[in-house]
Amino acid sequence: MSLDQAVTELLDAAHRPMENAVAMPPSVYTSQDFLRSELDHVFSKDWVCVGRSSRLANVGDYISLEIAEQPIVVLRDRSGELRAFSNVCLHRMSTIVEGEGNARVLVCPYHAWTYDLEGNLRGAPFMKETTGFCKESYKLPKIRCEEWLGWIYVILNPDTAPVSQQLSELESMISQYGMETYVECFRETHVWDTNWKVLAENFMESYHLPVCHADTVGGHSKLEEMDCPPGLRHFNYHWITKEASLPMGNAHPDNTRLEGDWRKTTALLTLYPSHLITLTPGYFWYLSLHPKGTGQVSIIYGGGLSPEFMADPKADEYVATLKKLLDDVNVEDRGCTEKVFKGLNSGTARPGHLSYLERPIYDFTQYLAEKTAGFNRVFGPDSAP
Repeated sequence: MSLDQAVTELLDAAHRPMENAVAMPPSVYTSQDFLRSELDHVFSKDWVCVGRSSRLANVGDYISLEIAEQPIVVLRDRSGELRAFSNVCLHRMSTIVEGEGNARVLVCPYHAWTYDLEGNLRGAPFMKETTGFCKESYKLPKIRCEEWLGWIYVILNPDTAPVSQQLSELESMISQYGMETYVECFRETHVWDTNWKVLAENFMESYHLPVCHADTVGGHSKLEEMDCPPGLRHFNYHWITKEASLPMGNAHPDNTRLEGDWRKTTALLTLYPSHLITLTPGYFWYLSLHPKGTGQVSIIYGGGLSPEFMADPKADEYVATLKKLLDDVNVEDRGCTEKVFKGLNSGTARPGHLSYLERPIYDFTQYLAEKTAGFNRVFGPDSAP
């Protein structure tokens, strides 16, 4: 599938008005050339979430991962600051650390070149006789890294506005929750056999809940309670106001931040390109998505409780209940999204019309069209193309 065909078909979908919107074409999910464009123009240009800052609470804590195929490491330095660096040794270009952990220094596994937590080269065995070698000139390249409401974001683009500036409107919209005070209680990584966009779209709409999640949350999901406003430049969202099926789905009695309907309102947030958050008055859970080819996605998955539920004597019980529910929901989502990707590869696959409950997918389509194909998004009363 050529890039030109994928771009043309994506632009056709993006130019439709919401009232006649259709799903994105199969080509944008299956084309290797389009994935390359996404890596170059989306994941290399926009802020990408790597998890909660509490995961790196101590000096020397680190996480390694790839952003747009670039190995990076995010860590807590000796002054307590979050930093991100290239995870490639400056000697023979091996990756340095894997996974996550805690370390006093970063040691390359190939020749033991050693870097401190500020990225400076501190040790290089058997290099004294190399006359052109100057240890002080070797520093791991820095990667931009910022914290926002308890989340860590990194970006490869030096020119993009700070994440706090890009998400200032969202911060105002959800400030009453106090998301920065929520405590992450579990975090895992997974790889699913689907395209990253299929999973992103699955998270950002609730239309599928009664069917895909019939054995878990589906029976508690009333579609008529969903409010799906138009998205904004850096995120889309929708709201559900209801009595929750889980005790921690509504505000804890000790919660004094939330009043009225906010005590039972859930926000479902998509922070472009691939950070997905369900934020309730009592708990949150999230996914951060990272493409692994067109047919696989690496997932950072985590969740936890608001401070009031963490302080409750039943906190351990609440965490166990939440984790069990979300694990079951993930099993259901995996089945649905892997079936969608299988269908997308069929020669008979054709995009159908979207429901008004899938408004966030329409916004996501236009975001991708802007990043990869030059589509001009317009916001406000004249936003319909």
